[in-house]
Amino acid sequence: MGWQEAEDGHSKNVKGQPSSATLQKIYQKLLHTFGPQHWWPGETPFEVIVGAILTQNTAWTNAAVAIENLKKAGVLSPEGLKRVSVGRLARLIRSSGYFNQKAQRLKIFVRYLYESYQGDLEKMRRIPLARLRAELLQVPGIGPETADSILLYAFGKPVFVVDAYTRRTLARHSFIAWDASYQQIQQLFMERLPRKPSLFNEYHALLVALGKELCRTDPKCDACPLRNIGRLCLERSSAVKS
Repeated sequence: MGWQEAEDGHSKNVKGQPSSATLQKIYQKLLHTFGPQHWWPGETPFEVIVGAILTQNTAWTNAAVAIENLKKAGVLSPEGLKRVSVGRLARLIRSSGYFNQKAQRLKIFVRYLYESYQGDLEKMRRIPLARLRAELLQVPGIGPETADSILLYAFGKPVFVVDAYTRRTLARHSFIAWDASYQQIQQLFMERLPRKPSLFNEYHALLVALGKELCRTDPKCDACPLRNIGRLCLERSSAVKS
């Protein structure tokens, strides 16, 4: 029971995939359980972008410390990151892990921002979704999840962000195969839900809340608000997968 695609790349309605109504039901149950998540934690679009890069392969709390350091140093802006040396930048973001690599990635992103949009995020925001996403994916160090986080949370574009928590939750309920691709999982949401940035924002944040609190590597299935949706996790050997 897994994911299948039609020849045009779009998903087909096959047994096991959640319908639009089921996805809406999941959303409502998560919202009732966890409440609004108020994501993304960032005061400006640029702060959101920096956070999306810094939170790669680390907990948000570690990225938040790095962001606070950038604020205190007065360099949390396109101009600030443009002028700061890569060595000092790495020291400021040490808490985020892989700090030398992430310092280079921040520098590369800022160079792209200036070369393509003269450092103006508003100009960048006005670019159509498909074109801007393709551009971001060409920036070294920015993969699909980071690109979509930037598009959704910094620019309010209607794109669904997929992460490990999303994959784990859907796979444990037999809605996708464990090896489903990022694009396949993303299409599941984008083809079956209204393309509203506010909905995609809250839905992704709620799946993260579920993953952190209940749908862990060692899942707490008895307390899961989704335990009666799809196939029960307790009945599946894959429930213990990470």
